[in-house]
Amino acid sequence: MRACQPTVQDTVERDGVGIFYEVYGDGETTVLMLPTWSIIHSRCWKLQVPYLARYYRVITFDPRGNGRSGRPAGPEAYGEREFAADALAVLDATGTEHAVLVGFSMGAQRGLLLAAEHPKRVTGAVFIGSAVPLAPVLPRAAWVDDFSMRRDFYQGWDKFNRHYWVSDYEDFLEFFFAELCNEAHSTKQREDAVAWGLDTDPETLVATQLGARVDTDELRALAARVCCPVLVIHGTDDAIRPYESGAAFADLFGGALVLLKGSGHAPHARDPVKVNLLIKQFADRSRR
Repeated sequence: MRACQPTVQDTVERDGVGIFYEVYGDGETTVLMLPTWSIIHSRCWKLQVPYLARYYRVITFDPRGNGRSGRPAGPEAYGEREFAADALAVLDATGTEHAVLVGFSMGAQRGLLLAAEHPKRVTGAVFIGSAVPLAPVLPRAAWVDDFSMRRDFYQGWDKFNRHYWVSDYEDFLEFFFAELCNEAHSTKQREDAVAWGLDTDPETLVATQLGARVDTDELRALAARVCCPVLVIHGTDDAIRPYESGAAFADLFGGALVLLKGSGHAPHARDPVKVNLLIKQFADRSRR
């Protein structure tokens, strides 16, 4: 039983791909919770929705490639602009003129596209654990360049590899989410995330990894066009994206930066009260 039940559950179709969305609450301000990498779906917001829906109208949707949304074939179906266009389709389907965006990890790239290219639809943007191509990067980031390289054996971040995903997908999920939720006593968060990861398949995840890229120059050009308020939240112990990268992202906008000491990549899962309050304070200030 969910702590908060949706008032609307529906699917909007865009270019033959169904995008499943849910609406909670009926507040004057709408908060759109963007999907992150398709390794997980919209249940990753389960600790935010019940609180935020007390005050706002909250919309979530499953990313293409996971949950109850479609799974198109091929990397071209998973470009960042496809995810941003899905978000616009959901806004249109729900009759939403404008919203405060909340994005986690790769959701930052989708939110950035929306805020830069559709400014009338975005009144503010919150980015949590932003996965953006800004220095500094962790030394282990070399796995991105070696994604398609076959290896004799796979240990640690070598498991971030298309061939390993196909051969031992569940072990990769166990490894990856242990790094993502690296705080002590995160067993429940890791178990949830692995279960959500198993809602898709390794072939689809490979396509998402090959298709969803925004380079540094494009990122900076988009950020220069953003005119809404921005809040960046980042954990100081993030093992996926270093907090210095999040700080550099906030600097692109002159936006506010909140560093959560001891938090990993998903502070909204391990410290939801603090993150929820930060989102609410920001959303209240961002009302038109």
